[in-house]
Amino acid sequence: MTAQPLVHQSKQLRADVAVGERIDVPLTRLMVELQAERRMTATRWASGSVSEKELREQRAATDRAADEFRRAADGALAATGREDDHYVAELKHGLADLAAFREHADARSGDADRTIGYYSDLVDRIIRVYQNEFSHAEDAELIQESGLVVTVFTVSEMVARETTILAMAGPSRRLSPSGFAEFVNSVGSQRYQYDEWVAPYLTAEDKAAYDQVFASDGWKTKVRLEDAVISGHRNTASGIELPREADAWQAAYDEFAPRLAALDAKQGRALLVHADAKATQLENEVIWLIVGNGAAVFAVAAVIVLTTRSVLRRLRDLHQRTVAIAEDTLPDVVARLQRGQPVDDDALPAVSGDRDEVGRISDAFARVVSVSVDGHARLAAERQGFGMFAAGIASRTGNLVSRQLALTDELQDAFGHDEELLARLMRSDQLTVGMRRQIENLLILAGGEIPDPHTEPMRVADLLREAAAEVEDFRRIERQALDEISVAPRVISEISHLLAELLDNATRFSPPQSKVVIRAELVTDGLLIDIEDRGPRVTAATYEEMNGRLHSAPPYSVLAENAHRLGLFVVGHIAEQLGATVTLRRSVYGGTSAVVILPEELLVPTEPVRTGKGAPRAAAVPAPAPGPFDERKPELVLPAKTGPAGRRTPERLPGRPVESKPSVPSLTRNGDAKPALPERIPQAHIAEQLRTPHAPETGVHQDAATPEEVADAWADYEHGTQTVEEELRRDQP
Repeated sequence: MTAQPLVHQSKQLRADVAVGERIDVPLTRLMVELQAERRMTATRWASGSVSEKELREQRAATDRAADEFRRAADGALAATGREDDHYVAELKHGLADLAAFREHADARSGDADRTIGYYSDLVDRIIRVYQNEFSHAEDAELIQESGLVVTVFTVSEMVARETTILAMAGPSRRLSPSGFAEFVNSVGSQRYQYDEWVAPYLTAEDKAAYDQVFASDGWKTKVRLEDAVISGHRNTASGIELPREADAWQAAYDEFAPRLAALDAKQGRALLVHADAKATQLENEVIWLIVGNGAAVFAVAAVIVLTTRSVLRRLRDLHQRTVAIAEDTLPDVVARLQRGQPVDDDALPAVSGDRDEVGRISDAFARVVSVSVDGHARLAAERQGFGMFAAGIASRTGNLVSRQLALTDELQDAFGHDEELLARLMRSDQLTVGMRRQIENLLILAGGEIPDPHTEPMRVADLLREAAAEVEDFRRIERQALDEISVAPRVISEISHLLAELLDNATRFSPPQSKVVIRAELVTDGLLIDIEDRGPRVTAATYEEMNGRLHSAPPYSVLAENAHRLGLFVVGHIAEQLGATVTLRRSVYGGTSAVVILPEELLVPTEPVRTGKGAPRAAAVPAPAPGPFDERKPELVLPAKTGPAGRRTPERLPGRPVESKPSVPSLTRNGDAKPALPERIPQAHIAEQLRTPHAPETGVHQDAATPEEVADAWADYEHGTQTVEEELRRDQP
């Protein structure tokens, strides 16, 4: 494992050296020829002092250098088994446009700066090929030397660009502002890069060779002319006018340029020699590493095999036991404790008392399991005890609530003729129903369930009405049942309780004058019930926290910390029992939307209304003739302005079947007969633990009214109560 990276690095260096040895000389020559052709093209474009023959000969030299580079690059890549290098391919692609730009230069068509810039771009691509040559090497010294070579070529290119820019000035010695700016940038770049990135990293021998070039008359003239152009130029309307000394630039450049190019090429060759030596060094390190480490590893392996065979066997047995306990035994024990079932102590690991390392690990694991089981046992006992305590408190409090509801029913029957007193009794009744729901919440959180006394399915419209009646501020709730469907009788109370909690939360956290809309409609997954309020804006993090409470059963510590928000935990517990999903999210009105999806197995088709001679009057009304596109319209339930509180359903008492109240004579208003109004049955929908015993009642006749008739009678009752309230308000001074 240690030798493999070294072998890979050595192979990479060998391949880089092989490629560099083939393309280094052609690449350097191509760069020099392109720089010369660029200068001659600029001179001919500006003044025409370069003859066509000279330019043609230079272009031929450039073409030969380009062809030699292509052949060398293709051969090097094929020999090393590499795919086409990106930077080499980029340079080849750029050379393909050389003929087109030469035609532009000959015809002097287009922009001169664009044509000269094409040559400069080719030189930049050549420098990038050098830069990429050893870029992936993992040797810091080699990377530094590669960067030095790239910087040397960059400095030479900056000087060559200065020559091209001054050639563009022509006999008039005028440059465009952009050309002058490029000249100044080139001067500053080549001076800074040499002083900061070349001179400090050259060897003493190479430094002396470069100092000889910089001490020559040509280089000194070049430096003097750079300073003169920068300081002695004049800004005119036609451009930047250069001083007369600039005419001596070309002669000075021709003097030092060959020597500078030779030193740059020497730096490139030195890099290849160093890379080859580094590859040889890596190969030697691999050989010694394999020989020495191989012998040591063989000796160590022999010792390990002889001394650890028994330990491995014991560890294997320990691993099998711990995995079996952790994955099978311990989860089963914890689950049994949570269900209140006894646990067999023999199924748990015991402390053996072994003193060796493996025995100590086994004993430590046994102690950890014992502590974990003891902790879960205490938690289960505390939870069960708290549940029994909470159920007892709920039972005693429920008796008081039941007596209060019975008293309210008696008062409503006795003083129903007093409209003002009746309204206040209904208010008291509503608050008592809310108290009953809170007691049921306590029973649910303590682990109990709400028995459902219903024996017949209930329409969704009636279910929404029943849930809304549980809320204190029920007049603000607008109900919309968009589909005719019913709910199975065994889950009516649980669904009503769940919706009542959500509606109560929506009315309490939204402005008093706003409406809370609850709508129900069939979807693919079952029945969707959406409760939408216009409460305050809630952040996304808060929604995520609240949805977490809905989707996971919390411990009592969490319930204690969130005692003011137990409704969410109750909703989540009921939803888990029903197999429903409840999600809170932001509504389009800025408030909160609670989306409840009841599974399809909780729904049943709505029974059709009975017809015939013995059917009630409401069922005998003839329906309008169906049109060509007649379909069953979804029911829209208008918001209830007022009405009695609590669930209006029969109660299943101990030892007595569910029965209905005897039918009441129809009320008459404006000469029209109306069906009897529904009445409260005390202790309907409360848990078994909360009920008080009652004496057996005598049998009564079965009420023949259908759910639709009862719903219509309930709506008439609401309308009548609203009318009375409006008359009382008008009579008040």
